[in-house]
Amino acid sequence: MSENSLVIRNATIVDGTGADPFKGDVAIENGIIKEIGNVKNNYINEVDAKGNILAPGFIDIHTHFDPQLCWDGYATPSIEHGVTTVVTGNCSLSLAPIKNGGQDKIISMFQVIEDIKKPTFDAAVPFSWETFGEYLDHIKPTLGINVGALIGHSAVRLYVMGEDSQKRKATDEEIKEMCDIVEKSMEDGALGVSSSYVDVDENFDPVPSRFSCKKEKIELARAATKTGRGVWQVVPYFIDMETQLKNIEELGDISLETGIMCTFQPVLSTPDAPKAEQIMAALQKERDRGAKVFGQTMPRCFDLNMRLSETSMLLFGMPTWKAIMDLPLDERKLAFADDEKQKILIDEAKNAKGMSAALPMLKVGEIYSSQNKSYQGKYLIEIAEAEGKDIGQVILDIALEDDLKTEFQLVDIINSDKESVSYLIMNELCHFGASDAGAHITQFCGTGDTTHLLEHYVRDTEKISLSTAIHRMTQEVANDWGLNDRGVIENGKAADLVIFDINKVGISNEAFVNDFPGEASRYMRYSKGYETVIVNGSIVYNTNGYTDVRSGQIV
Repeated sequence: MSENSLVIRNATIVDGTGADPFKGDVAIENGIIKEIGNVKNNYINEVDAKGNILAPGFIDIHTHFDPQLCWDGYATPSIEHGVTTVVTGNCSLSLAPIKNGGQDKIISMFQVIEDIKKPTFDAAVPFSWETFGEYLDHIKPTLGINVGALIGHSAVRLYVMGEDSQKRKATDEEIKEMCDIVEKSMEDGALGVSSSYVDVDENFDPVPSRFSCKKEKIELARAATKTGRGVWQVVPYFIDMETQLKNIEELGDISLETGIMCTFQPVLSTPDAPKAEQIMAALQKERDRGAKVFGQTMPRCFDLNMRLSETSMLLFGMPTWKAIMDLPLDERKLAFADDEKQKILIDEAKNAKGMSAALPMLKVGEIYSSQNKSYQGKYLIEIAEAEGKDIGQVILDIALEDDLKTEFQLVDIINSDKESVSYLIMNELCHFGASDAGAHITQFCGTGDTTHLLEHYVRDTEKISLSTAIHRMTQEVANDWGLNDRGVIENGKAADLVIFDINKVGISNEAFVNDFPGEASRYMRYSKGYETVIVNGSIVYNTNGYTDVRSGQIV
């Protein structure tokens, strides 16, 4: 037997195809599944599954671990939630290609769009590369998890066009240069291209991808398919439904023109559209046209936390609040405490629109001063009415008392209708996986959706069968996303596997921890019930924690 061999015995195998579970063993050699059934040969390493579930490793198709992989090749806490492959580079943002000081612009966009701060980049992201392939080469040696990397449309545009990338359409020559970059990136291991219809930079200007014409998008998508696979991922203009529906139609056009699979995030249940009716109808229309267009959906409530000491998308729509939030912390405290500025801030909060209109629905979470203890667990609207104050004043008074660290929580509003959510995550028009893991780290933890699906929808409510849930997190997305060498327990496939106890699997409450480079904090969600996680045939996680094995690959 090869020294790199392993057999898992006494497992309840859920193979990822959607078929019923069955009892058996799985043998692995050199990272590949060799035998399934009653394995009689002895192997160097053995794991007794003790009747627990053995499934393919889960695939998280929407993450922003691009920076984190520079210092954390496990993309924590993904692996401990059974995830063995993450797709990075979504929403038009990637860390390559890059040149001529372009990292400053990339960093500023990541700060605004993904809530990953400049001190973290300065401390742990070296930007020692230029091409996308060189970036992949930089992260490969320390990967404990597999990475499917999308190349960001905004990054490519910025590389080719510089400041003009945010001013105009590209010329034919510029489009050709961008296509050459995409083609070479695909040859070097990229999974596809990501774009955006909605994101803005640090100046509230549209990101570079939003200045592209339809011809540019089609040509880039075509370039991405020349290796035989390819994905076109976007964020639609979800602020306005009519525009979002036009975006979905354009995705259909891109798919029909190039054959590429198009995907967008997120599809959510909201109080006024529990089953995202208009979006789902638009998806069905594109499917009827023959286009390959999928939404991405998630199982958890889309809850958000807001701290004035960090970043918050709930404040982006109010210019004065946003401007102050961009200041260094010491200056931010002074600005929020200034009487004249407070008048403007309170007035803006009164007339808040978009996501900012949710401010009255926030409730007080973690507090740091005894003076705020009576507010903990209360909604801001409740406090405002009791004290005769405006919402903005309530936020400022409480936050300033806590040195701006107060946690304000938006809970059980978006994606809270579990019946509707189960409809969305079971619908073939959507892929499971709009987690945003690795992004918005001071507002929520996206990692853990896989565990929530198993705990709530499979075990506790039985809304979804175990076999179907596993299929949706593994083979289905693997096939549609071009990860054809994994995602199923089958001879000859990559041995990405997870063993868990379905009766114990669960997820913790969010914890706010200080473990990021640059003295940054983030929210974490920990797991329980996972016995063993295997990446390319090697155990990277077990009941003792991470094993320090680096068996991840670019996939």
